[in-house]
Amino acid sequence: MTRQSTVPDAAKVAGPLIEMLFGRVPINFEFWDGSNLTPKDPAAKDGIANVRLRSADALRHLLWSPNELGMARAFVTGEMEVEGDIFEAFRALRLGGTNLPRGLRVLPRVLTTAFRLGLIGRPLPPPPEEMHPRGKLHSFVRDAKVVRHHYDISNDFYRIVLGSSMTYSCALFTDSAMSLAEAQVAKNDLVCRKLGLNERPGMRLLDVGCGWGSMALHAARHYDARVVGVTISREQFKAATRLVEQAGLAGRVEIRLEDYRLLRGERFDAISSIGMSEHVGKAKIGEYFSTLTSLLSPQGRILNHAISSVGGSKLDRRTFMYRYVFPDGELLDVGKTVLAMEDAGLEVRDVDSLREHYALTLRAWVANLESQWDTAVALVGVGRARVWRLYMAASAVGFEEGSLAIHQVLGVLPTAIGTSGIDLERKYRNGH
Repeated sequence: MTRQSTVPDAAKVAGPLIEMLFGRVPINFEFWDGSNLTPKDPAAKDGIANVRLRSADALRHLLWSPNELGMARAFVTGEMEVEGDIFEAFRALRLGGTNLPRGLRVLPRVLTTAFRLGLIGRPLPPPPEEMHPRGKLHSFVRDAKVVRHHYDISNDFYRIVLGSSMTYSCALFTDSAMSLAEAQVAKNDLVCRKLGLNERPGMRLLDVGCGWGSMALHAARHYDARVVGVTISREQFKAATRLVEQAGLAGRVEIRLEDYRLLRGERFDAISSIGMSEHVGKAKIGEYFSTLTSLLSPQGRILNHAISSVGGSKLDRRTFMYRYVFPDGELLDVGKTVLAMEDAGLEVRDVDSLREHYALTLRAWVANLESQWDTAVALVGVGRARVWRLYMAASAVGFEEGSLAIHQVLGVLPTAIGTSGIDLERKYRNGH
């Protein structure tokens, strides 16, 4: 064994399984009978966090799915809890599944563990928060169901997590002393400048997947833009429409409950796609940018702000993110996004990585959730609140370590003679 047990009960029996799943991690494991496994390394004897296993069901979830999905099921059901620094805990656990060579070496002891703890038998049912989408991938009906699963849970819950800005995307921390709300304003402002909204008042902007209207409101309020925001989330539509009316901007901002694929016969000077293309998928990304480009006036610009994969496009239906957070979501590497935009007739002019900024954003969201945990649970239930805490903490670690990326890609539709309309100095980078 690679770990020591302080009490020779459940901890001692479960040792081989813990070894197979996690290896040598600086974490204390506390079992349902009060026994503990502490790190073998004397330098890490106190552990960076405490993982509490409330019953043998936690191990049963992990044994039947010895990967991040099993860990997620144990965490969401409350059979496994993390106490202490959740970011460092998930950094150690990695959410990456078993190490096969180590697993094969201890397999006989793992089987003995399973028998002694009564884990042999059918797997436990997954918690109700787990989703298995049905129907044709990216059909209108299926996309609507998937969006409702993630976005139509509670506007009040999102207000707790996202803060006053109600902006569900990576913020831009241009100053380490910035608040989350200030950083979200900075991000929206950068997008507006990249789109050239500061160059001519009254430009027409399409915000695809407009969320609660943060970008639309900012563009109308600060750049005198005329904005159409589209979403297929009913809750977002209702809340965004209300916010527009409260801001007195109903004459400049129109929020529509509409799929972007149904937009026809309109022209826009600029299009923002913030946190939207992740829902489109590799198979449809070409169609996505072709549709948006068809709505763009010559010299018009598109800003695509999206999480990117590292090392190739990824759509794995066996992951926590797919089953619980973004069903049908697919991350593309930034190269595929650039190629899809170029194939649609756009000229790519700028690519920015905001990876570290998203880590800071996610940490702020986790802090918001934890500070109002009881209220959040009352709004959406403890299982879903656990899903959000897990997904945001694990994602923050992913951005910090570089296993996740996020890019803003700016494209322009040149005229027939190649005029782009973008200034040589790219002043938008300097706040002009």
